[in-house]
Amino acid sequence: MNKKTEINNCRTETEKVKVQAGYTEANKLVKRNIKADKWGYMEHFETTAEKNARDQNMRQLYDITKKLAGKYSKQEGPVKDKEGKPTTEIQVQRNKWVKHLEKLLNWTAPLNPSDIEAALTYIPIVVTPPTTE
Repeated sequence: MNKKTEINNCRTETEKVKVQAGYTEANKLVKRNIKADKWGYMEHFETTAEKNARDQNMRQLYDITKKLAGKYSKQEGPVKDKEGKPTTEIQVQRNKWVKHLEKLLNWTAPLNPSDIEAALTYIPIVVTPPTTE
């Protein structure tokens, strides 16, 4: 039975005080466990960040630092391969992005480049230091 409903269904005041004391104790225990779990979670991130700093892995170190600061909003969704199947493994996704960007950025020059002629106007530019006159 839920502790709150148990408190509300008590018949006498002494029974209510006794059940309320049990509820307060259980609530403190839950909060203490949450605090300990959160501390352990952060401790894990700190050790991972130290390891990444030693290994010179700056990308993961930056991501973990953002998580520890509480300003983390990086959404890593699944990337689809050529067949349309989503992949969730981070290394496979990064390799997929590398291949995609190589294909996108390594384009060949056009066969008929446009002929752009140099400007015919001469613009005189003064390169002497300024004077106070």
